[in-house]
Amino acid sequence: MLRHSPFCLEVSLTLTPQNLAQHAGQQIALSDWIEIDQARIDAFAAATGDHQFIHVDPVRAAAGPFGATIAHGFLTLSLLAGEFMTRGGMPEIQGGKLTVNYGLNKVRFIAPVRVGRRLRNRAVLQGVEQGAGFVQLTVQNTVEIDGEDKPACIAETVFRVYV
Repeated sequence: MLRHSPFCLEVSLTLTPQNLAQHAGQQIALSDWIEIDQARIDAFAAATGDHQFIHVDPVRAAAGPFGATIAHGFLTLSLLAGEFMTRGGMPEIQGGKLTVNYGLNKVRFIAPVRVGRRLRNRAVLQGVEQGAGFVQLTVQNTVEIDGEDKPACIAETVFRVYV
């Protein structure tokens, strides 16, 4: 069952290591919207050293191709392991002891995320593999931008749930 929080749209799925494969091809999570403000962009720039003007200089960026500062693509991607993971982007697997990020198979940054926009993650379970003491999930994540047709990012992530 997905943990309910004020940040997560309620979904009535009960997932266990034994029934995960039955849900392949289905949406397993939809997070609430998260606003991307300039403070978050600036903090990411400070953490990574990427201070390109399109991210951190609102005046110069306003005259650029996007009309405003934009979030780093990797900032958007990092939300999959942080905000979206803890705020409804990944369901709790009942009977699992620990869920860890195992990696990425494919990532594409489709559309820029302008400052002030809101993002959410739509997660679809692509596949399930049984391992020794774990279940490995492959999940297609579509990071949607509120009010826009194109998503910010599509990323295929891999998680391991230790049992």
